Amino acid sequence: QVQLVESGGGLVQAGDSLRLSCAASGRTFSRLVGSWFRQAPGKEREFVAGISWSGDSTDYEDSVKGRFTISRGNAKNTVYLQMNSLKPEDTAVYYCAAQWGPQYSADVVPRTGYDYWGQGTQVTVSS
Repeated sequence: QVQLVESGGGLVQAGDSLRLSCAASGRTFSRLVGSWFRQAPGKEREFVAGISWSGDSTDYEDSVKGRFTISRGNAKNTVYLQMNSLKPEDTAVYYCAAQWGPQYSADVVPRTGYDYWGQGTQVTVSS
């Protein structure tokens, strides 16, 4: 069983930066695909960014490309989401998600099929 715990959310102004962290227990991200999703009020949860289980590939939703960066810690039990140039439309609850990696090729970042989810962390961007 994998447990995911997010941290790092908060209230910021437009243009500011935040870094979200997702700590995994039960298994490291060296065998997990790790991703971030978000859900804004009244909207469906959407994929934001993901990193392959090899750590060699990343994928981003179009609206965050060039502003957000996903990465793994050296110990491979933490995934980060660095969010720069934040906009009010980035306001949402952000969720960390993971799934077993070796079912995919090492450079694949799936956007569906996630089995493990964190509790979510609120990010609010004021204009």
